Amino acid sequence: MAAVYQALRRRVSSLVCRLHSTYVRKMRYLNQLKEDDSLCRQAQTSGTFYLFHNLSPFLQKVGKKYLVPQLSAAETKGILEKFQEAEQWIEKSVLIGCSDEHRPCFALDLGALDKSVIESELQGSFTDLQKALFVVDRKDSSLLALAQALLRWHDSHQYCSKTGQPTHKNPAGSKRVCHASGVTYYPQMSPVVITLVSNRSQCLLVRQPSFPPGMFSALSGFCDLGENVEEAVRREVAEEVGLEVESLRYSASQHWPFPSSSLMIACHALVGAQRDEISMDTLELEEARWFGMEEIVEGLKREPSSSKQDDGSFLPWFPPKQAIAHQLIHEWVQQQTA
Repeated sequence: MAAVYQALRRRVSSLVCRLHSTYVRKMRYLNQLKEDDSLCRQAQTSGTFYLFHNLSPFLQKVGKKYLVPQLSAAETKGILEKFQEAEQWIEKSVLIGCSDEHRPCFALDLGALDKSVIESELQGSFTDLQKALFVVDRKDSSLLALAQALLRWHDSHQYCSKTGQPTHKNPAGSKRVCHASGVTYYPQMSPVVITLVSNRSQCLLVRQPSFPPGMFSALSGFCDLGENVEEAVRREVAEEVGLEVESLRYSASQHWPFPSSSLMIACHALVGAQRDEISMDTLELEEARWFGMEEIVEGLKREPSSSKQDDGSFLPWFPPKQAIAHQLIHEWVQQQTA
């Protein structure tokens, strides 16, 4: 009996912990907002709002820091009242999260309104997201990336691919429905592998033509239909730099909004030291080369603004800490120094 009692007590204790878990309660509340339209509309009257203008987030500079203001529903309506149809604009917002106290967060794109009026009223500016991710903290960068990806998806899925009729979003923005066909559309992400290739003593970094001057990063590419992660890594490394992967290991994953919503699956890949001659795909890459430990450490310290030299050339620098490529490079340094 004692053993049965102890087992029952453990199960009850576990259940109580789960029911009282802040995370569990928050996730269940968010799910309720997505499923219950009236509850979500009510939440819009007490939530906070992140503002965008044509997918560019609104930032405020305070001293040397850039902050992402969260406007209350009243403050947001105060801005919208300077224009027409304020209530209709709130309906266009999308749910992106909530606080531990169950205060919901929404994102709202005001691209059809005069941004100079909003910027003047709120003393800030709408900033390109790629630039914003370099200057805001990690928590804000994650929310901004999610918000822009969801806003972009709604902007590009306003019509049904089956009937050509308009689709309609639910208040939370978690789906769009074509009433003519009954088809429901949900936001999706494309899987992308991002891989730091090494030959034990060096790691391989590349430049794409679209990169800012001087920036190098890890190899990346979309997974093909039917591929698993391992196959995608081996194919991308072979295609882009002509190397054959001997072994690989998973590191982490990250949502990334560029060029559209993607799931970045980060891996380390090892190639043979005797078979590490690079054969670069010039259609995809502008430069690819091996970096030694000392050069990587210096590059991690370097800021984009300090990479330009007197002769106009640029010293190598790497993606910001918010990007998973930075994490891969940092992990490689830690492994080398272990």
